Amino acid sequence: MALDLSKVKEREALRSKREPYWQRIRPGCFLGYRPAAREGAGTWIARAYDEDQRCYRLKALGDFGALPGRERFADAKREAEAFAALIEAGGHIEEKLETVEQACRRYAESHPDAAGRFRRHIYSDPVAKIKLARLRRHHLRGWRKRLEEKPALVSRSKKGPQVTRDRALSSINRDMAMFRAALNKVLAPGTPNTEAAWQEALKAIRNADRQRTLFLDRDQRRALLRHVAPEAEPFVRALCLLPLRPGAVASLIAGNFDMRTSELTIGKDKSGKPRRILIPTAAAMFFAVQAKGKLPDAPLLARSNGEPWDKESWKRPIAEAVLAAKLPSGTTAYTLRHSTITDLVNGGLPLLAVAQISDTSAEMIERHYGHLGRHAAAEALSGLAL
Repeated sequence: MALDLSKVKEREALRSKREPYWQRIRPGCFLGYRPAAREGAGTWIARAYDEDQRCYRLKALGDFGALPGRERFADAKREAEAFAALIEAGGHIEEKLETVEQACRRYAESHPDAAGRFRRHIYSDPVAKIKLARLRRHHLRGWRKRLEEKPALVSRSKKGPQVTRDRALSSINRDMAMFRAALNKVLAPGTPNTEAAWQEALKAIRNADRQRTLFLDRDQRRALLRHVAPEAEPFVRALCLLPLRPGAVASLIAGNFDMRTSELTIGKDKSGKPRRILIPTAAAMFFAVQAKGKLPDAPLLARSNGEPWDKESWKRPIAEAVLAAKLPSGTTAYTLRHSTITDLVNGGLPLLAVAQISDTSAEMIERHYGHLGRHAAAEALSGLAL
């Protein structure tokens, strides 16, 4: 049944996720809705097809929060149709950016990984409403102080008490890096040691990245697979076979795997750029089984309800399996990525090749894994098989 975003109850029942829910208004014109992660109005997005450039154009429309819920769809639809008409007529879209929030929303359109961070730390913060022309160092120092003092949620589950911890310095650096990149697109660096030097307030904390020391050997990973719930076992096994981020694995669809060439296309990852990698035989056989009988756009590794995995759904089964298998405290889905990267480096695969496969920089691989011993590289990739 097609989604009807005009119905308030149907919108309110949608779960929060990064990718908007899309409703087709007419050929080449779509209206998207992204529910708020917590309380508050969701945001609307227009999408129109540009024939000249052969791609879709996006425009953030806002939340229409000043209107009653039943009227928001009509206004959003009207703006989406006007946007599509302008695109189809060859009009040049150049929205004037006035506030910090507008600059961040523009940046997030082409950098999906930034959208969630801005939603959590920018849009609801006082800094969002400041005019770019009036942005000063003390504004960003205030934002940074609020970010540093904000507790990090260990679990975002709405059920049960929320568990928090102090925000890690490395997390603060990542949040500031995204914010700094968005502002760099629209602001020139100010004169050093003056209030105009907005960039000085967002300098990274030195030596904030802690070395990744938690490692699961193959016996421990086999134990994890034995104890994890059957529903989550394919997802966890994929993390044991390839050095990918959990979010990238969760976003894979059946069409990403080419059985003829044993190649896997990773579309959603930290860099935001799709990449295609040749995977070892064991992984290819595993993904062939997962893709069998599925439509190209179906999740390659789905939950029992057919939905793709996300951070909130994979944390519990992995945590329960860690306890049952008596694995080190602190083991998470990300630990498996670190463990497979370690295997590749120890297997002798060049650091540049490891960086390309895992979608990170050679500098980061050298920093965190360069101390490891090197052995013969003959079976480096194929050796990841459990």
